[in-house]
Amino acid sequence: MTISFRYNKSIVLRIFTFLFVLTPTVQSILQAHDGPDPIARWRFDEQAIKTSGESKQLKARLGPSGRLIGGRFLDSEEGGAIFFNGKQSGVRVSDDFNKLDIQLPEKDITVSAWVSVDEKRDWGGIVGALQDNGSEEFGWLLGYRNNSFCFAIASEGGNGTLTYLSAESEFELGKLYHVVGVYDGKTMQLYVNGKLDAESDFQSGDIVYPKSAPFTLAAYHDANEYHSHRGRVREIAIYDLAAKAAWVKHEFTHNAALASKPAAVIFDPLEFEIDPYLQYGTQDGMTVMWKSNRPSSGVVAWGESAECKNKLPSKQDSTQVHEVRIEGLEAGKQYFYKASSEVDGVSVASDVLTFTTAVPADRPFAFAVISDTQGNPAVSGKLAEFAWGQRPSFLLHPGDLVSTGIFDSHWTEHFFPSMHPLIRHVPFYSVLGNHEMNAKHYFDYVSLPDPEYYYHFQYGNTDFFMIDSNRNVAPGSEQYQWLEKSLAASTAKWKFVCHHHPPYSSDENDYGNLWKTNKGTRGDLRVRKLVQLYEKYNVDFVWNGHIHSYERTWPLREGKAVNQDGPIYMITGGGGGGLETPGPYRPFFQNTVRRGHHYAMVRINGGTIEIQAYDLENRLFDSLRLEKE
Repeated sequence: MTISFRYNKSIVLRIFTFLFVLTPTVQSILQAHDGPDPIARWRFDEQAIKTSGESKQLKARLGPSGRLIGGRFLDSEEGGAIFFNGKQSGVRVSDDFNKLDIQLPEKDITVSAWVSVDEKRDWGGIVGALQDNGSEEFGWLLGYRNNSFCFAIASEGGNGTLTYLSAESEFELGKLYHVVGVYDGKTMQLYVNGKLDAESDFQSGDIVYPKSAPFTLAAYHDANEYHSHRGRVREIAIYDLAAKAAWVKHEFTHNAALASKPAAVIFDPLEFEIDPYLQYGTQDGMTVMWKSNRPSSGVVAWGESAECKNKLPSKQDSTQVHEVRIEGLEAGKQYFYKASSEVDGVSVASDVLTFTTAVPADRPFAFAVISDTQGNPAVSGKLAEFAWGQRPSFLLHPGDLVSTGIFDSHWTEHFFPSMHPLIRHVPFYSVLGNHEMNAKHYFDYVSLPDPEYYYHFQYGNTDFFMIDSNRNVAPGSEQYQWLEKSLAASTAKWKFVCHHHPPYSSDENDYGNLWKTNKGTRGDLRVRKLVQLYEKYNVDFVWNGHIHSYERTWPLREGKAVNQDGPIYMITGGGGGGLETPGPYRPFFQNTVRRGHHYAMVRINGGTIEIQAYDLENRLFDSLRLEKE
């Protein structure tokens, strides 16, 4: 005879739980630690790494999994951890936290992590969903700033700001730490290795989240910044309750032995992450910049021969982005230089390179124009080689240097390597495009007159006025007023303005889909408000990008094409980005338009200017010559 039993899983589970809780030892633990259950947990072990083709995934123990970038597993007796190299690394869980299959806590929150930090950073992230862009401060973050761990919260009672609660204690590079951030709607707390390290009651009420924000592990990631973590990550967990101090201490004791392990900073061999390049050349000076893969000291040796007998140190003793300004030089003269970095007795040095200072006003010069290089180093590198072959004095870049400005790898792996054949010998002068996203990387890697997003420089007999067309340029704005004042004061033979967005464009769909309607603005109306200044103060050429094609207008004045005495607008957006096509209608302003990757050369001798444009095979396809009395 067969006897079968039916049972209710819920009842059995409740009975088991009741019996379990009655155990005196367990009962005392629960009463003492009163801890929350996680809504998401990631264990950074070998079993969690899943490979599919060329991509890797970190599978969550609980909650959403993510794409693993730049991380490698390091084994140990305690189960190991994943080491992130700090170069565009992390775990991309979602481009928008709203699309997660979990709801992030709205009020009570506990965030716990076991991590090591191998490199101090101004903005370091472990996990978070935040936007911290100017006046927009929303969300939360568990991370670190410089020498200390931090926990950031923006709440209803926080006056629209994020509070970055920093630990009193400083971490030691390479050591594993248990870091916990807790918020209960009234108080922020930050624990390090089981002990309360910092506390604040500035924030209160529900957490105020941004409309959207990326959700990334092992990185500080918001709309315009991406700072990868360098170090080990062993575990991250998120809870929708506020943990008690006893629970935090108990959680730490589970793996307290990890915190007693000696520091294990993982160093890569010292090398240049960005090879030496040039910035802001003047008649009496030149700036040399480079980036090492580790904080190090930097020196530039320079001179009038390849011996480079003079030496200058970089501005900071130990840094990755090095900057050295060489001054007291002669106008229009060739010099030699060599950059080097050193740390712990190990050094790396560049080849001996050359540069030439800016020429005086009575001497001819030439410059190259390449825009919208973006994430296509094969094309931009080829154009840079061609341009260097013509020996320009400098490079003018009307924006979109990279595809995504917040990703450091787009700078270190795309823009700088591809442009190096040119910018190691000549400085480049750039403006911000929309793809730079106003990222900190741009301002770290360029050295231009303040405030850098707009500025003026002079070369030979020509004045250049550089504008950020992503910002306000309407009459009355800061940039508009600066530009009018600067143009009015200029006595240069030639006046050029450079900004990313074009006032005039024949593109098929950026300013109205001309294959579906004949209505379109045929250019950016925001920046077209600057045209009145260009006409009033006799600007000769306006250099733009944004549209990935080549276009040259007739001289324009008062909304009409004229034969002379009007600014000419040049779009040179074929530096690497995906190509765009002109629409079916030929507008009044269009002289020449061409679809294709390209660069331009501009040659100036007194009152004569020659402009020639070359394709990806270095073949001439457009030419212009003007004379000015």
